[in-house]
Amino acid sequence: MNVDKIVSDLKKKYPDQDIIIRKDDTSTEIIVEIEPSRDHPEKSLALAVVGISKLHYHKISTEIYEVLKGKLSLYIDGKKHILKQGEKITITPGQKHFAEGDEVWFLTRSTPGWTMEDHIFFT
Repeated sequence: MNVDKIVSDLKKKYPDQDIIIRKDDTSTEIIVEIEPSRDHPEKSLALAVVGISKLHYHKISTEIYEVLKGKLSLYIDGKKHILKQGEKITITPGQKHFAEGDEVWFLTRSTPGWTMEDHIFFT
C-alpha cells in the first residue's frame, strides 16, 4: 500500500480534515475524519483506507461500514464477511473486529461519534 500517495490524495480531497495514519509491522490503516465527532458527538463519518487493521471493539459505538473501492474482508467475532463496492455491514458495541484488503476504501459511520477512548485494541 502506497501510504504517501494515499495521504497526498486524501489531503487534496479533504484539505481541512484530520488524517490519522496507523502503520506498524502488522497493520496499515489511514483514516480521514470527514465529519468528526468533535463537531457533533452523536455521530461521525470517516473514510478509511486499509491494508489490515488491528483487532478491536467499541464499548458504545455502532459502526456501519460501506465499501467504496476494493474488496473488504471483515472479521467480526471470528466470522469472515466479504464486502464488495456498495455493500454495507453493521458492527455493534462489543463485537471484536478487524478489516483487511488490498488498499480497500470504505466509509465508517459511527453512532455515537467515534472517539479514541471507545476504540479498544487487543494486544
